Amino acid sequence: MSQSITTKELARRVVNREDTLILDVRNTDEFDDWKIEGDSVDVINEPYFNLLDGVDAVAERINKDQEVIVLCAKGGSSKMVAEMMEEEGFTNVYDLEGGMKAWSEHLEPVKIADLRDGGSLYQFVRLGKGCLSYMAVSGNEAAVIDANRMTDMYERFAEEKGVTIKHTVDTHLHADHISGGRQLAEKTGGTYHLPSKDAEEVTFDYAPLEEGSDITVGATTVKVQPLYSPGHTIGSTSLVIDDQYLLTGDILFVRSIGRPDLAGKAEDWVGDLRDTLYSRYKELSDDLVVLPAHYSFVEELGDDGSVKARLGDLYKRNSGLQVDDENEFRKMVTENLPPQPNEYENIRQTNMGKMNPEDEKQREMEIGPNRCAVHG
Repeated sequence: MSQSITTKELARRVVNREDTLILDVRNTDEFDDWKIEGDSVDVINEPYFNLLDGVDAVAERINKDQEVIVLCAKGGSSKMVAEMMEEEGFTNVYDLEGGMKAWSEHLEPVKIADLRDGGSLYQFVRLGKGCLSYMAVSGNEAAVIDANRMTDMYERFAEEKGVTIKHTVDTHLHADHISGGRQLAEKTGGTYHLPSKDAEEVTFDYAPLEEGSDITVGATTVKVQPLYSPGHTIGSTSLVIDDQYLLTGDILFVRSIGRPDLAGKAEDWVGDLRDTLYSRYKELSDDLVVLPAHYSFVEELGDDGSVKARLGDLYKRNSGLQVDDENEFRKMVTENLPPQPNEYENIRQTNMGKMNPEDEKQREMEIGPNRCAVHG
C-alpha cells in the first residue's frame, strides 16, 4: 500500500526550500500549462498512459531508493502509479492526496508583521495558483482582504486567534479566481466592501470601498485607507495599513504589473494603469511594503514564504516600472499579454452574483495558473 503526502506537508517543503522530486503523470499539455514549482523542486513529467504497461519509462530516470512524490489531476492515477512503482522495487514513493486539484486550493498562512496597535498582519499564500490574500487582526476583530473561495481556512484561522471577522474587502472585481469575500462576510456576519466602480453590475448589497472611508478593525484601530488606483480594473483600490503596508491588489506585483485587459478594456485602461504606477504610487513613501494580490514566479517567495517588497526597491528593479516612454508602455501592456485566465468571463459573472455555479464547477473554473500580470 503506497504512502500519501498531504498538500500541507508539500507546501511546507516548498516554502522551506527542501529538495523535492515530483513525478507528474498528467498529460504533457496540462503539465506545460501549469505545474508545481519551487526553488528546490525537480519535476519529471511522464503521462500516465505511458506507464500503464509498466514503469520502465521512469525507472531509468529515478533511483529506486530516491524519494519521489507522484502527482496527477485529482489523486487517483497517482495512487496507482505509486503502487506499480513499489511493486517494481521503489522504496520511497508517495502520492499527493487530492492531486493538483487539492494543491490549487491549499492556503499557507505567513505572518507579515506585528502592527503598531497590538494587532498583526498575515498573508495567505495560495501556492498552487499564485493568489495572495490577507488578514489584519486587532483586538478581537479581523478584516480579510481579497479572500479566496475556500472560506473555511479563514474562519479556522480567525477561530485559532480568537477573533471575529468583521470586514471582508475585495480590492477589485477579480477575474482569475472566485472571491470568497461576500460568502465569508455572510457566514461571519461581517461587512463586505467592494469598489463601487467595479460593482455597477453586481446583484447583491455591499459597502462601497472608497477613499476616505476608513475601515476600523478592533479596539486599537488598524487603519485601512483606500487609495483609488485604477488600471487593472476601473475600480481597483489599494489599501494602506498602519502607514507601512501597501496592499496593491492586482495593480503592482513584485516582478510584474497588472494587466488592463480582463474586462476587455486594455486600450481604455492602459492610461489609468500608467497614472497609478508612474504618478499615484510615486508620491507614496519609498518605505511602504508592497503586498500584492498575486505572484507569478516562485522566485518572488521570500525566505519565510511570503511575497512582499519595498516600494522604493520596485521602482529600481521591476521592469514594468522602468518604461519612460508612454507609447512603449502602452505597447508593452497591450501586446505582451499572456493568455487570459480560463473562464475569466464566467469568473467575473460569478463574482458579480450573476452566476452561482456548483462547488465542483467553481473548482474547475479556477483550474490553471495565475494570469493577472504583464511581464515586461
